[in-house]
Amino acid sequence: MRRPLLLLTASCLLGGPAMAGPPPENQCPSISGPLGPGVSDAVPRRLERGQRLGYDSLPALRELLPHEIWQYRHVFFFPGMQMVIGDCHRRYPVPEFFRTATERYAGGAAIDAEGNLEDYVAGLPFPPETIEPGSPQAGVKWAWNLELRFRGSGPVGNFRLVDVATRIGKNHTYEGFFFFYQTRHRTDLAASQYSVEGSSGDLWVSGGRFLEPEAARHLAWRQIRPEEVQQNYSLADHTFVYVPTMRKVRRSATPWVDGVYLPRYSVAGDSGGGGMGFGGEAYTGAAGSINPTSATSVHQTENIRRGFMSLALRPNAYVWRVLGERAVIAPINISRPGYPIEKERNFGPHGLSVANDRWDVRWAIVLEGRIRMTNQGYQSVVLYVDWQTQQPLYAIMKASRGRILDLGIPVHRFSDDVINYPGWPNGERASVFDPVAEIFYRVTNDSGWRRESYNVKSTPAEERTRRRFTSTDFLVRGH
Repeated sequence: MRRPLLLLTASCLLGGPAMAGPPPENQCPSISGPLGPGVSDAVPRRLERGQRLGYDSLPALRELLPHEIWQYRHVFFFPGMQMVIGDCHRRYPVPEFFRTATERYAGGAAIDAEGNLEDYVAGLPFPPETIEPGSPQAGVKWAWNLELRFRGSGPVGNFRLVDVATRIGKNHTYEGFFFFYQTRHRTDLAASQYSVEGSSGDLWVSGGRFLEPEAARHLAWRQIRPEEVQQNYSLADHTFVYVPTMRKVRRSATPWVDGVYLPRYSVAGDSGGGGMGFGGEAYTGAAGSINPTSATSVHQTENIRRGFMSLALRPNAYVWRVLGERAVIAPINISRPGYPIEKERNFGPHGLSVANDRWDVRWAIVLEGRIRMTNQGYQSVVLYVDWQTQQPLYAIMKASRGRILDLGIPVHRFSDDVINYPGWPNGERASVFDPVAEIFYRVTNDSGWRRESYNVKSTPAEERTRRRFTSTDFLVRGH
């Protein structure tokens, strides 16, 4: 007997029992509301794959959007948009080597009393069907699944980062190259104990280099996350920054970072760091100093939470709980290109909309995490995590008393739907989600930022390129 699909509103998430998994594949939800001229909104209708919806049809999707996103819908959706309904609850495949590792080590990983991960080897640590909805550890298990989801060898490509200013400010655009290279728990490397040779047990290496504009050019960084972080969230990463104004590599001035590090590229008055700071940020502390580049260069090595927010996190740095499960619509498998393939893509009047694209209906786990570290600028985060793929769908950052700070929408593209996408060395299809874009709206001052990386690939790069990822020596080259 088929279980009826329930569309849960935000108020339902904290009540009622949790459900155990998504509806059947291709079963689209019923909606009610205007879908176009001459279409009655009195009778509920099912969404259909390939259906096109404009801004006037947005009320029909209200129950498929997080309450907070709906509250600020004027930012994320716009008149003239043409959303295309994609698949409903599609079961996306993973490569055989990841599926095999998940099955082989199922039941081996464990969570201790502090939320740390123990005895994990490879694959998905906690297969979704094994997580008890009412278990006190359900939230932290889902968070570890999010962090250890299959993402190939890690995304590599160009980026364009646009600081969307307040109404009285001016947008600033930066371009560069980035990578997120997974060195541990790589299921495609079973013959090498799931590790990249010479990685010394590190989980991953991330980094990049700014190429434009001239003021930010050559600012480069490397972030190395040690494996011990899985048992101790307070450990700092090994992060190095090449500062053009000093022509030196320095350690990051920010000792602890939750996710992926990004140097503070916009420093007022610093010829090596950019122009006006994001959201009115400015820095003039170097004036009159003996070494005029010292203070500004230290400022450049500070972390700024922007650009790559959805790529990684420290699950044990939070106290998690499951708020519920629900159907949502999200851009998990977009179809239209952006930078650097299409440089003039329309992101709406606010510059923060990806509504003009394909959106899938997905079944999401809604998690709330309260951060253990102080002085991080926020107290909690609400994450919508895809039940089947463990990909992040929405992120909502909050201050005390639930005050909303930031609203984020990660944007992905499934590799198997891309023509001529490179596969794995063994000939198997990539079957990976590429993080092609990310948008965040800053509620407190009506600003935000957008990253575009539409040429990113997550299968192994050439050996010569991979050697550059793990070496800090390459930070000083290429300038």
